[in-house]
Amino acid sequence: MAIALTCTCGKLYDLKEEMAGKLMQCPSCGTQMRTPVPPVIAGDPTFARNTFHLHQKHMSLNEKYYVWDEEGNTLLHVERPVKILQSLAAIGVVVLGIILALIAGGVLLAVIADSLNQPLLGLVAAGLAAVVLAGSGIVLGIRISPKRHVYFYRDEAKQEKVMEVLQNQKVALLVATFTVNDQSGQTIALLRKNFLYNFFRKQWECISPSGEIICIVKEDSIILSLLRRLLGSMLGLLRTNFIFTTPDGQNVIGEFNRKLTLRDRYVLDVSADRARILDRRVALAMGVMLDTGEKR
Repeated sequence: MAIALTCTCGKLYDLKEEMAGKLMQCPSCGTQMRTPVPPVIAGDPTFARNTFHLHQKHMSLNEKYYVWDEEGNTLLHVERPVKILQSLAAIGVVVLGIILALIAGGVLLAVIADSLNQPLLGLVAAGLAAVVLAGSGIVLGIRISPKRHVYFYRDEAKQEKVMEVLQNQKVALLVATFTVNDQSGQTIALLRKNFLYNFFRKQWECISPSGEIICIVKEDSIILSLLRRLLGSMLGLLRTNFIFTTPDGQNVIGEFNRKLTLRDRYVLDVSADRARILDRRVALAMGVMLDTGEKR
């Protein structure tokens, strides 16, 4: 099936399916455009829409979301398992390592100071022993700790997985990345978050498998972002909303807004993305991460 694409200069193109989602340059005017991804190519009519409603289920050990259409019909079930036992084991290893470090350091300090009458040497040796033991406990705890992946299912029975968002690093100091895979396990995007931006304005990047930035996702306003840092949410009046923009930041192609209701509900609207620059599966994955990843 051919893909229709119209350049800003008015030139019309009929492209092959394999061009879906790729950048091309108009031979007539030189404008760069991304070929839209039709719903048929995306592989699932669930994503042949522009608006998704997300509702987080509370009173659940795992983070769970329902994805609805505008009529309130359930489209997908989303889950981010907590893995409590594995997490507790990791914390326990870290705590045990610190306790053993303190005990071993104190014993070593007392032994060296008593036998050699050199308290300074004992202090140095005890400090090194404590650092090694505590560091080993922290490293082992990190290795044991689980990654927090996100899974999208067709229904609550979880018999059919539609896609997944995989956490790439257990510990991210400056940059965290997540890989979005489709139903077959094929990577369709990378979501990247730089923690340095969060001091002023929360921001994410959606990146194609080839490394090109598809869109930027950031808080709706720098002024509101700063007010939220100073005043908090003000009982929901300064609730955090996000906008999706083109890589240059010039055009808004979508919004992710938290509704002021008793229920924890969000609306993802990418109807402004008429050229379908953004795969709706990636947009929905980004929407879930904007809530669970930002701990809203």
